[in-house]
Amino acid sequence: MFALPIQYRLAGFYFFYYSIVGTFMPYWSLYLQDQGFSYQEIGILSSIAILTRFFAPLIWGWIADKSGRRMLLVRIATCMEATIWFLIFMIPGDFQSIALLMLVFSFFQNAILAQFEGVTLFWLGEKRAETYGKVRKWGSIGFIVGVFAIGALLDVVDISLLPIMLLCIAFTAFIWSFSVREPGSAPASQKQLEPLLPILKRPVILAFFSIEFIMLLAQAPFYSFYSNYLKQAGFSTTATGFLWSVGVISEILMFAGANFFLGRFSWRTLVAACLCITCLRFLLTGLFPEYFVMQLLAQCMHAFSFGLFHMIAMRMIFQHFTAGQQGRGQALYSTMWGLGVALGSVLAGHYWQIISGEMVFIIAGLSALSGLLLIYWLPATIEKNA
Repeated sequence: MFALPIQYRLAGFYFFYYSIVGTFMPYWSLYLQDQGFSYQEIGILSSIAILTRFFAPLIWGWIADKSGRRMLLVRIATCMEATIWFLIFMIPGDFQSIALLMLVFSFFQNAILAQFEGVTLFWLGEKRAETYGKVRKWGSIGFIVGVFAIGALLDVVDISLLPIMLLCIAFTAFIWSFSVREPGSAPASQKQLEPLLPILKRPVILAFFSIEFIMLLAQAPFYSFYSNYLKQAGFSTTATGFLWSVGVISEILMFAGANFFLGRFSWRTLVAACLCITCLRFLLTGLFPEYFVMQLLAQCMHAFSFGLFHMIAMRMIFQHFTAGQQGRGQALYSTMWGLGVALGSVLAGHYWQIISGEMVFIIAGLSALSGLLLIYWLPATIEKNA
């Protein structure tokens, strides 16, 4: 693997990292339900796993920009991630113990992606506009392999074995991380970090990160409870895994074709489209829980809910944050993701049995439209060199 071109080595790490996410995200809530936790407890545990994205990326981003050793941090975090899944067999299965495990796991998990995104963008250099999507799509493929293969496997083995599967994939990701060196174009250690406040005061940055928070608040019930929702509607884990996979396949197609949109429409227009399509997606999810075709259609809209929005975010961060600020810029993106999903997960878990899962998804979809109030501050012209 060390002899492979750098694009393949970067793609390989994305593949294994997102295989972990594809194994964890759809099935962890089912694992917790199998262990006897209530919907409210699952919502809290899910929010703990996500809430560390509020502070962990900022800590790791500061260390990365200060030390210049981004891949070292990725390796440490991936090793710790594997260790956590080993420790789950050695701790009690009560709420407090699982909550502590989620806190530690997510603290290190949230060190990985933000820093590796920066590593990838530095390695791709001037070719990032045309090659980033081609490399990043392998993360989506890894997610599909994880979610679909594990979903099929869980139809024949007990879901209590899920931590063993996570342990094996995390250890493989750790080994693969040694194939990627520190990018030579990235800034080395900095005695004094460049301040972020002047950039954060820019209206476009404030508006974009606020819209990101709203987008993820709307998507939180999906990330935390979609598998439980489908199980309640009578879907098997194989069908559940297939629907998750469809969402990621649509994301891959968007990564491959995003330049078509980015070269023809302004960020303002594209973000508005992402918000409206996200609203429609979760309205369909909530209104037609038992209709496979409607769930399939809703999942296809993930191309805009995540795929296109993520591509815009990566360009925005690389354009507005300097090379010495990339670690913290990526960290802020992860932080807003964590805030939105954590708050949404707690609210969804609290109201799930009060107003029903269907209504939770409908309200979540409608909430995405509030982001339209902020698109005025996004660029109305096409970002040719973003």
